[in-house]
Amino acid sequence: MAGLREFEALLESVPEGEKARILKWVVEELGRTFPGIDSRPDVCGGEPCIIRTRIPVWVLEQARRLGATDQTLLESYPTLRADDLRNAWAYVTAHARAIDAQIHENEAA
Repeated sequence: MAGLREFEALLESVPEGEKARILKWVVEELGRTFPGIDSRPDVCGGEPCIIRTRIPVWVLEQARRLGATDQTLLESYPTLRADDLRNAWAYVTAHARAIDAQIHENEAA
């Protein structure tokens, strides 16, 4: 992978219109990521989880739907931080259908 300096040198030779396309692509890519949320096949079957933990986002959302407050969740999961919950709620908002499906699948099991 090229270093930042190599990328900067390469970028200088790119026409303005192409730079705009690159910027758009980067923003779209970053829009699909959520800080503090990770999804890897070897952790919880690939379900999105809070980093540093094995707590799936759908578990937190289901608890919230059942009436758990952020404070209750923080007390119940000592490894969680308030930032983790903010990240989880943002993820839930952006991926509502997927979270609903995960909750449904796990309720049926």
